[in-house]
Amino acid sequence: MTRLSHWFLASAATAALMAGTAAQAQAPQQDTSRFVMVTHGVPSDPFWSVVKNGAEAAADLVGAELEYRAPSTFDMARMQQLVQAAVASRPDGLILSFTDENALGSVVQNAVDNDIPVITINSGGDAARKYGARLHVGQSEYEAGKQAAERMQELGVKKGVCVNHEQGNQGLDQRCDGFVDGFNGNAEQLATTYDPTNIRNAIVAYLNEHNDVRGVLTLGALSAEPMIQAMREQGATDMFTLGTFDLSPGILKALDAGDLDFAIDQQQYMQGYLPVIFLDQFVKNGLLPAGDVATGPGFVTRENASQVIKLSSQGIR
Repeated sequence: MTRLSHWFLASAATAALMAGTAAQAQAPQQDTSRFVMVTHGVPSDPFWSVVKNGAEAAADLVGAELEYRAPSTFDMARMQQLVQAAVASRPDGLILSFTDENALGSVVQNAVDNDIPVITINSGGDAARKYGARLHVGQSEYEAGKQAAERMQELGVKKGVCVNHEQGNQGLDQRCDGFVDGFNGNAEQLATTYDPTNIRNAIVAYLNEHNDVRGVLTLGALSAEPMIQAMREQGATDMFTLGTFDLSPGILKALDAGDLDFAIDQQQYMQGYLPVIFLDQFVKNGLLPAGDVATGPGFVTRENASQVIKLSSQGIR
């Protein structure tokens, strides 16, 4: 090869390297998407730790930044403040449980007006759509409550009670509404706090005063576990048909032992996981499902509880 050829090849290689370096310098850097999830779930409720696990797993998968925020107690004023702060931080997407239209409707509208896509989870999907929420991931709470009543009636219950530990949470109120309607009015709602002792005492007092009630429905682990404890202490687990919403390790053990007749599963891991995946696709490609995504209701009973216990220990169910 001649000296001229050597010079030509070296010059060409240098030019190619410089061109590649320039192109790399001019290429836009892909920013990491940042999503904020705000829920009403109190830290003591194991349901919401699974939601958070799902959201974090999805964020890790797509390389997004996720901020999870929730009030320390069931407090709509505090949750409103958390959502307002989230909107003010201008995230690439907002995920929230829409538990109270009066407290959260205008805040969601503000997010939408600022071009922040909003996906609701768990509660209030129908109401949130009026304020521009793009999608809901969860279940029909009213229908799930109605199905709980129908299942109890199939088991021979004539009259029931729905224990509501967060009255004013529109999702929980809808569960009780569906339950009462499913019994054709032969059921009532019992309001409690989420303090375990208050729940236990309220249920025992109610059942002592209403001897014809044989079906008890609680709305989550916070109220189910005190109910189960009270029934065990009274030796009354076989006297009543007992059901609850949502899963926890304690609920699954009670199902497996036959101390609880059923739990309504709404796959809360998916309620955390799917919105992050959907928002990531929307930010990157403008893609979203064409309609709401139902994660429940499904029923877990003694027959299939053992299959779910392993996943519960992994923070997935």
